Formats: sequence, structure tokens, C-alpha cells
Amino acid sequence: MAAPKKKTQISVYLDPEVMKTLSAYAARREQPMSLIAEAAIASFLSPDADERREAAIAKRLDQQDRRLARLERDVGIGVETLALFVRFWLTTTPSLPEPAAQAARAKAGARYDSFVAALGRRLNQGPKLRQEIPEDVETQYGNEGS
Repeated sequence: MAAPKKKTQISVYLDPEVMKTLSAYAARREQPMSLIAEAAIASFLSPDADERREAAIAKRLDQQDRRLARLERDVGIGVETLALFVRFWLTTTPSLPEPAAQAARAKAGARYDSFVAALGRRLNQGPKLRQEIPEDVETQYGNEGS
């Protein structure tokens, strides 16, 4: 029976911060530092290390892409909502005669404060407008014009 191969010892000089990190990691895992260093070196030298690193980066980029798409959608909803409201308000609100306009301006500050308070409550408690709008509006309303 052949004797198992004996491990070879090497001396390595590590930056104090790297040594501190290695020591803390080994303590958390309750593993010897040499075992962790060996695994790290093996992973670094492994032929598929680059492929695993690339896959991890691709996964993170995909996550960022999905988050960016949701953000773009939410901003689009906000812009369209504001534009629709302004257009509706401008087309349906008649001009007031001057005495009534002065009274309206006097009340504007209180009405604005009420609006901001209501908006704050809605943002804190939900549901958000973006949650009420389906992800794929095209599917729901896309065939109306056909």
C-alpha cells in the first residue's frame, strides 16, 4: 500500500491587513489558517476560477440591470402621471374671476400643506402607485387599438 502524499510546507509573507483578515476568517470558521490559505490558492489557480468569477460578475450585472429597469419604469410612471395630471388640470380648471382668485391664492398654502401631508402618508403606508400599475400594461391594453 502506498503511503499518502505528505503536504509540503511553504513560507509566505502577507500584508498585515491580509493576515488579520485571514486570521479573523479562520477563527469565525473554526478552521486552521493553512487550510483556508490552501483552499484560496487552489481556487485562484484552478482553471475554472476565471469562469466562476465571470459568472458571478454576470449574475451581479443581471441583478443591476433588473433594478435599473424597475427604476426606469417607476420614473416613467411618475413622469407620465404628472404630465397627465397637469394636462387634465389645465383643461378642466376654468379661470377664476379676480375676487375669487385672491381668495383661492389665500387658501393655496393650506391646500398645498394638506397635499404634502397626504403624499407623505401614502409614501409611508402604501400602496405605491407603481404597485397598482401592472408590470406589462401592453398586455392589458395593447389590443384596444387593433
